Amino acid sequence: MNDATPIQHKPAWIRVKAPTSEGYHATRRLMREANLHTVCEEAACPNIGECWSQGHATVMILGDVCTRACSFCNVATGQPKHVDPFEPDNVALSVKKLGLTHVVVTSVDRDDLDDGGANHFVRVIWRLREETPATTIEVLTPDFMRKEGAIAAVAAAKPDVYNHNVETVPRLYPTIRPGARYFHSLRLLQEVKEHDPMIFTKSGLMVGLGETKAEVLQVMDDMRSAGVDFLTIGQYLQPTPKHAPVDRFVPPDEFEELKRYANGKGFLLAACSPLTRSSYHAGDDFQRMRLARQARLEQDAREASLR
Repeated sequence: MNDATPIQHKPAWIRVKAPTSEGYHATRRLMREANLHTVCEEAACPNIGECWSQGHATVMILGDVCTRACSFCNVATGQPKHVDPFEPDNVALSVKKLGLTHVVVTSVDRDDLDDGGANHFVRVIWRLREETPATTIEVLTPDFMRKEGAIAAVAAAKPDVYNHNVETVPRLYPTIRPGARYFHSLRLLQEVKEHDPMIFTKSGLMVGLGETKAEVLQVMDDMRSAGVDFLTIGQYLQPTPKHAPVDRFVPPDEFEELKRYANGKGFLLAACSPLTRSSYHAGDDFQRMRLARQARLEQDAREASLR
């Protein structure tokens, strides 16, 4: 890959307006006052205006510097600072102030920590349960590679949703996600289900990086084998000229086709569109996923009674 690749002009279906609403600015002020980072800002999410105007933000814990250097990600890479011991309190109080019914908590990779930051996730979940017991909690964790016991610790804290993105097809890992391993990420998702089958699991893919349709369908099959409940697929957007270039902009009708395939493969829910991101409409999607599970359980019970 070249050191710098010009950013392509986005097609009409993926352009968004610059954020200007008072709700957006109010959410931004709250994040600054609480000294919190958000993946919305750090990853340059195109949906930030819509989400923040509604008071929804994805909190990024464990600092804003990542120990990995993935070629798709806009989060800064380097040597992270110390872990803020007050962060769990700040997160819980900010979520309470925003009045969120569903919160997404993610983090940078912290390969420098013995547990990868898992116990910090646990403390954040505990404080959220104390301050906002009615709020459902979704965690979007790194892979905790070579951090024994980390996945089990976060699963034992019982988030409502455990999200970990495989990001791309295995063939592209060496260039797009060089510090990670595809089958380790799948195993993480499977391990969460083994610890607690009632935790919803979720994973996501970017398209437009040079993957083939057959490769995407194989990833869907791999996810279902690992028990993943919820799939998200969105368009990769090149953050800066130094990041991986966009191979192509996938048109909306192809996303609809991928959604049909995902539904046919048995996911409880699939969100597939150019602007889909892991946390986009996460609260509404959680409610839909919960209803889908209940409907499936009722159907299974009816079929069992007829045997």
